Amino acid sequence: MRKPQNSLYAPDWIKAARKDWRRMETMLGVKDTEAAGYFLQQCLEKYLKGFLLQKGCKLRKIHELDALLDDALKYNQRLESFRDLCERVSGYYLIERYPKLVEKGVTRKDIKRDIVEARGFIEALSARDS
Repeated sequence: MRKPQNSLYAPDWIKAARKDWRRMETMLGVKDTEAAGYFLQQCLEKYLKGFLLQKGCKLRKIHELDALLDDALKYNQRLESFRDLCERVSGYYLIERYPKLVEKGVTRKDIKRDIVEARGFIEALSARDS
């Protein structure tokens, strides 16, 4: 049996990112902030990977948003303004995946703040002139 391969088709990644956004909203609605943070991280990771695939980049199997952002900056320097967001949200992946690794959990206020900024980031990644 062959090992499944990740799609190299950017629209597949964007579709998966949108699904993770909906999951994030659902988890926030049931007050599971750690899961909401995890799905926010997954959403932004997939939007970044979709953006990079559209630019002809090779798919990287990493979860660090700031590293993916470094790659994206080669195509759009304005994305640098989202570095703090990427660094914060990357931490949400660790909180959910590795219990007790991070002392302080993520709060509903944290997620709501990052959702506002994430919308701008997604918009910037989706802009036609990127």
